[in-house]
Amino acid sequence: MYHTVLFDLDGTLTDSAPGITNSVAYALRKWGIEEKNLDILRKFVGPPLDESFAKYYGFPPEKCWKAIEYYREYYLPKGLYENRVYDGIEELLEWLRGTGRRAVVATSKPEPAAVQVLEYFHLAPYFDVIAGATMDGSRVKKSDVIRYALERAGIQDAAGVVMVGDRENDIEGAKANGLDSIGVLYGYGSREELEEAGALQIAETVEDVRGCIER
Repeated sequence: MYHTVLFDLDGTLTDSAPGITNSVAYALRKWGIEEKNLDILRKFVGPPLDESFAKYYGFPPEKCWKAIEYYREYYLPKGLYENRVYDGIEELLEWLRGTGRRAVVATSKPEPAAVQVLEYFHLAPYFDVIAGATMDGSRVKKSDVIRYALERAGIQDAAGVVMVGDRENDIEGAKANGLDSIGVLYGYGSREELEEAGALQIAETVEDVRGCIER
C-alpha cells in the first residue's frame, strides 16, 4: 500500500503545453528558427529544457542555457498561466488527503515556477513538499529532483512510495531512486515510451491513477 505519492507537474497535474510550446517558439525565434506548427514542440513538455534544446536542435551547452533565458522571458510573465488543471486532479488530491496519504511534487520545472503554478491553481495546500529544479541547472535531472524531494519529505525507505508521471524521465528517475512508478497516458508521453522506460503500472485517465495507487 502506497503511503506517499510523488507527482510530476507538467503533463501530470496540469496541461501546460500551450505555455511551454509558446515559450520554446519564442526562444527559437531569437535564433532565427521559426516553428509555425507548435504541436511539434510538445516534446519539450516534461524533460529538462537544456536536454531538449540539445536533442532536437543540436544546441551546445552554452546555447542551451541562453535559449532557456529567452524561454523564461516569455514563460515567467505569460506562459506560466497558459495552463489548466486536468479534470479530476483536485478530486484525486482530496481523496489522497482523506485517506491520510502524503502527496509530493517532483518536477523538472524550476521550483519557484512550480510553486507559483500550484498556488495560482490553488493546489499547493494539497502537497507536503513541492520540489523542483534549480534555476542555475545544478539540480535538473529527474532522478536528482526525486532524490531531493524524498530528502525534503524525510523519506529514507522507498517502500510504500510511488512516482506518477507522463514521460520516460519520470519513470527512469523513479527507478534510479528505487521507487515504483505509474505512467499516465493523458499527458504527453506514449504507452510505448512509458513501458520501455519500465513503468510498473499504466493509467489511461486521472481516475485510473487512484486505482493504481490502491492496487
